[in-house]
Amino acid sequence: MLYSMTGYGRGEAKSDGLTVTVEIRSVNQRFLDVVIRLPRLYAALEEKIRQVIKNALSRGRVEVMISINEEFGEKRPLTVDMGLAMAYYNALKELAQKLALSADITAEKLLAFPEVVKIAEPQWDEAVLWPVVEEALTKALDELLAMRRAEGGRLKADLEKRLLYVRQQVEAIRERAPEVPREYAKRLRERIAELCGGIPLDPGRLEMEVALLAERADVTEEIVRLLSHLEQLALAMDGTEPAGRRLDFILQEMWREINTIGAKAGDLAISNLVVAVKGELEKMREQVQNLE
Repeated sequence: MLYSMTGYGRGEAKSDGLTVTVEIRSVNQRFLDVVIRLPRLYAALEEKIRQVIKNALSRGRVEVMISINEEFGEKRPLTVDMGLAMAYYNALKELAQKLALSADITAEKLLAFPEVVKIAEPQWDEAVLWPVVEEALTKALDELLAMRRAEGGRLKADLEKRLLYVRQQVEAIRERAPEVPREYAKRLRERIAELCGGIPLDPGRLEMEVALLAERADVTEEIVRLLSHLEQLALAMDGTEPAGRRLDFILQEMWREINTIGAKAGDLAISNLVVAVKGELEKMREQVQNLE
């Protein structure tokens, strides 16, 4: 099963006045990159959330947005740092005297200074909160995976169509390939005879040279490897493990083999087939970049 790296999922869970909402977005990325955004108060949950994501996904840039609402949460008491407030007051008073300014110092102004008013952080129980967060996170992941699976199915259908086309072109190359060395040898003999102008040559040496040059144009090994890569590509696409990296590697090897065939064959018909195959391989590589 192929999975796309692009998707979106949302999950929500509630329990005893507690509501947790999770949204997950994922896009293409060579490796797994997880970005988690949740209220600072609950930062201790980040590692658990990250581990759940890592267990479910293997590639992509994943953004996780979590909101936690405690409807009946405890009231957060305020405390005033009287010592700091007095220090601000004395500093303002001294400044006003030195600069001959009026000192309209009010409690409201003092309370506005940094760190004068402190809000106590509410207490929360991880044993109570985590199951709710995990439930919402699981729902969001299920939705995300469903979208990635559906998109992966569409990408697989496109890849299979292109794979069939490439196989047809490679088979055409295989049919044409045996003729290339023979035609090459024939042209070479004719050319040598033309250049020698009837001067007798050693037949054995001539045949040896012709055979060596014709052998250099033989692409049988490259075709065999290319067909093997096609089989590996099909197997990887039908496997159960994430196949994006493997498919990308196989396509790189196929590109190398088809390039070699084009360089060695020196035949117009094969060259045209090579161009067609390279065009499809390029499109397939673009599609594979979207797969997990």
